[in-house]
Amino acid sequence: MHKILCSTGALIGRPNGRNIHLLGTCLEKLTCDGFEFMMYSTWYDSLADILSYLRSLRTVFPTMHCEKGIGERITRGGEELTEAFAHFTKNCEIAAEIGAEILVLHLWNGIDSDRHFDRNLEACGKLLEIADAYGLTLSVENVVCNAGDPMTHLKELAGAYPDLHFTFDTKMAQFHRQIEDLYKPENRSVADRIIHLHINDFHGGYMDWSSLRTLHMGDGDIDFDSFFRFVINSGYTGDFTVEATSFDETGAIRFDKLNHTFGKIRQMLETYKA
Repeated sequence: MHKILCSTGALIGRPNGRNIHLLGTCLEKLTCDGFEFMMYSTWYDSLADILSYLRSLRTVFPTMHCEKGIGERITRGGEELTEAFAHFTKNCEIAAEIGAEILVLHLWNGIDSDRHFDRNLEACGKLLEIADAYGLTLSVENVVCNAGDPMTHLKELAGAYPDLHFTFDTKMAQFHRQIEDLYKPENRSVADRIIHLHINDFHGGYMDWSSLRTLHMGDGDIDFDSFFRFVINSGYTGDFTVEATSFDETGAIRFDKLNHTFGKIRQMLETYKA
């Protein structure tokens, strides 16, 4: 049965000091089925406390989102590649500790993005080996690109690694105008590997970097009716994570906004169920 998850990154960010201890105050106010834990680079020095706290909560973390800087280090290569593998291993340890099964990764990211995608492609093999050693399923996300495009890169990865899976983010896809590309028969090698979905909206033009914000479903331009119809008819059995930013400049969390989005996803699933 599908779970509707909330990214901890939707709740916890710079305005509220990235205070993970806020999560406990959110549990009774949210109608989601669990959480996708988002790892921040600033948390490595306090991991023992963070892990102890997460294990104490009465909730589940079926999915973990790796620290985003890992992909940037891979792209830059050289000595940073060694650092990337070390950080990825640490993220695998965290995921195993909190009971996650799926590990979402930005294989490329940031300003460097996919400028040297050959490095990212090659590194993926070792990342798969590391994740497998921890009993985790690696799921590469269709992150926005500044050199190529995510669908092309996912197809390259699918051809190189038969056991690799994908996380599909609707905002990332809309940024490149690639949501409808997912429906095309020639892209089945990607669609059939999707095991996790990020349901976020986007309002802006093609590769409009000034509009690259993570919006709630319905606050942008994505045709979610067509998307959910395709997803359900394709036999998708995985979970859905809402990552939409849900805190204001003071750090206050909009629980009403999040719960409304969770409800809309459930309504879509009911409407288009097979």
